[in-house]
Amino acid sequence: MSDEFDEGTSLPPTYLVLKVASDIKENTLTWLIDKIRGKRRDGGAELIVMRQPCDPEDGWMLHLSASKIKFLETAEEMELMKEDKAGVMREFTVSQLEEFLPEGMHVDDLLTLAEKQTIVRHELENIRALAEDAHIPGYPTYTLYEGQSIFQVCVKFNIILNVYPLHDQEALKKLGKKWYMSFGDQPIEEIRLYFGEAIALYFTFLGYYTATLVVPVLLGLLQLIVYSDTMSFFCVFNVVWVTLVLEIWKKKSNELAFKWGTISMTSMDEPRPNFRGSMGYDAISGKLQPQSPRYFTYIKMYCVSVPVVFLCLVGGFFMMLASFWAEDYLKQSHASDEYIILVPSIIYSILVFVVNAYYRRLATFLTEWENHRTQSQFDRHRVTKLVLFEFVNNFMSLFYIAFIIRDMEMLRSQLQTMLIIFQLISHMQEALLPFTIKYYGAKFASWRKSFFSSSREKNKFYRIATDEQLFPVLRSLPYLPIDDTRIEEASKEGDMEDYTDTYDDYLELFIQFGYVFLFSPVYPVAAFWALFNNVVEIRADAFKLCKIFQRPMSKRVKDIGAWQRCFEIIGAMSIMTNCGLLCLSPELKRSAPEMGQVEWVLLFVLLEHALLGIRYLMHITISDKPEWVRVALARRNYESKQALKFERSQKNRRLLTRKFKTIHGTHGH
Repeated sequence: MSDEFDEGTSLPPTYLVLKVASDIKENTLTWLIDKIRGKRRDGGAELIVMRQPCDPEDGWMLHLSASKIKFLETAEEMELMKEDKAGVMREFTVSQLEEFLPEGMHVDDLLTLAEKQTIVRHELENIRALAEDAHIPGYPTYTLYEGQSIFQVCVKFNIILNVYPLHDQEALKKLGKKWYMSFGDQPIEEIRLYFGEAIALYFTFLGYYTATLVVPVLLGLLQLIVYSDTMSFFCVFNVVWVTLVLEIWKKKSNELAFKWGTISMTSMDEPRPNFRGSMGYDAISGKLQPQSPRYFTYIKMYCVSVPVVFLCLVGGFFMMLASFWAEDYLKQSHASDEYIILVPSIIYSILVFVVNAYYRRLATFLTEWENHRTQSQFDRHRVTKLVLFEFVNNFMSLFYIAFIIRDMEMLRSQLQTMLIIFQLISHMQEALLPFTIKYYGAKFASWRKSFFSSSREKNKFYRIATDEQLFPVLRSLPYLPIDDTRIEEASKEGDMEDYTDTYDDYLELFIQFGYVFLFSPVYPVAAFWALFNNVVEIRADAFKLCKIFQRPMSKRVKDIGAWQRCFEIIGAMSIMTNCGLLCLSPELKRSAPEMGQVEWVLLFVLLEHALLGIRYLMHITISDKPEWVRVALARRNYESKQALKFERSQKNRRLLTRKFKTIHGTHGH
C-alpha cells in the first residue's frame, strides 16, 4: 500500500477510470504515473492513483481521485461558479469558503460529483511536457514539445486506451425514474448536476423546441380538416413563428447560463489541452500557458480549410445531381420497371453514408490543424464544417425539386418520405441498435464465461496479475480489494459505447427543423411528425445516456454554441424558400392570371424584403437577456468595482499611514 493511506483506512472514491495498454513498457508506465501523481511545478497533476486487480493481458486499470485540498484549489483556479449563502451565483474562492457553505453542509458536499470529475479530467489533460521531456520514455519516435498535453499524446498513440467516469447507480436510478415519466418539464437541474451543463442545455432546448411545435401541429391538422389551399398563410406564419421561437430561446438560454454561472465564459478562457504553441505568460491572466498568434489560425482557415470544404460541398452537390439525372434517364428507358428506377437513389444513399463518415474525419482533422485556442472555438468551427455538408446532403434535393423541377406534388412526397425515414433511421441508430448490440454482447459474454469456467488455467478472464507480474510502480500503488464493487462497475462500463458529445443529437434536430420550416407549406403535417418524434426522442435519449453509453464527462457551456447560428440561418433561409414557394404556388397564380414572370419575381423580392424587415424588427425588439438578468449582471459588475475600490482605499490608507508616521511622526488633531 502507498504511504498516502494507512492500513485499514478506506480508499477515496473513483472519479475517473484510466485504462492503459497491456503492452506498455515499464519505464513508460512509471513515467506516466509519476506525471499523474507529481507536483504541479514538475508538470504533474497531483492526483491520487489506485490500481484495480485485473488480467495483465487486458490492460492496466487505474482509478483516479484527488484530495479535498486539491479539489478546492482547482475549483478556484477553474473559476467555478457556486451559489453562496445569500443565493447569489458567483466565482468560488478558497479564502471565502465559509460563505459558500450553508448551515449543515459539509465541505465534502460543496462540489457535485460532476464537478469533481471535471476537475480530475482537467488536471489529467493539463499535464504538460517539460523542456526535458523530448519524447515519451520507451518510445523515441513519440516526440513531445514543451507545453504539450501528455494525456492527449498518450491517447493518440494508444498508450491510454480509454478514460471514463463511473455512473452513480443510486443517483442514476432516481434520475431515471423522473426522466422517463416526465411529460412536462424535465428534471433539468438534476440532469445538470449529474451530466453537466452541456447535456442539460440540450434537453432544455429539445423540450422547448418540442413545446413550440404544438401551434404548427394544430394549424397543420386544421388545414387537413377544414381547408387545403393554405400555402400563403403557412408561408407567412412559418417566417414569423421561427423567428419568434429562436429569439425567445436566446433569452431562455441566457437565463439558464446566469443561473448556472456560465454566462461569463468567453473566447479568452483557459486553452484546450490540444492547443499548440510556445509556452509563455498569458497577457490577461498572467498564467504560464501555450501561446500562438491568432492570425496563424485565420491563415489556415481561409487559405486551406475553406477551399477544401467548398470542394467537398461541390462534390456532394454533383453527387445529388448525378442521382437525379440517372433516375430521369432510367425513367425514360425503363419506364415499366420500378425496381431499376430505384437503383440511383439506393446508390446515392450508400455513397452519402460512406462519404459523410470520411468527411467527418476530414472536418475534425482540419479543425484540429487550425489550432483553435478554446474548446468552444474548436466545437464551433467543427460544427460549421459538418453542418454545411449535412445541409447539402439533406436539403439540396428538395431545393432542386422545388425551384428547378418546380413539381409541388413531387416535393411534398419527397419531403414526407425523407422526414419519416430520417427519423426512423435516427431512432434505430442511436437507441435500438446500441441496445441490441449491448444485449447480445452480454449474452455472448455470459456464454464465453460459462464455456471457459471448466478450465481455470485456460480462462484468461479470471486471471489476476500476481505481485511478480506487476511493475514496481504498480506494486507501490494502493489497490482496490477484490470485492470492491467498483471493479465490476469499471469493467462493465468500460465495455459500453462512448458518448462523445451532443453533436449527433443537435444535428438530428437541425435537419428536422429544416424539414419543418423550409418547405412545410407544401406539407403542413410535417410539424406533427416532428412533435411525435421529439416526444419519443426525449425518452430515447434519456434511456441511452442512462443505460447504453458510458457516463459522459461533464462539460460547461453558456449556450448551444454554433447550433444557435445554424438554426438562425435556417430561419433566414426559410424566408426565401417560403416566399419562393408562395410565388410558385398554383393557388396564388390562379388568383392573378394577368401577372407575368417579371411581376412574380418583383412580388417575390417585395415579400422577401418585407418579411426580412419583420424578422429584423423582432430581433431588435426581443432582448437576448431577461431584464432581471441584465440588472443582476450590472449589479455584479458594480459590486466588483466597489470591492476593488474599497481594497485600493484600504491599501492606500495603510501606505499613507506608514509613510507619514515614518517621515513626520504622529500628528495629532
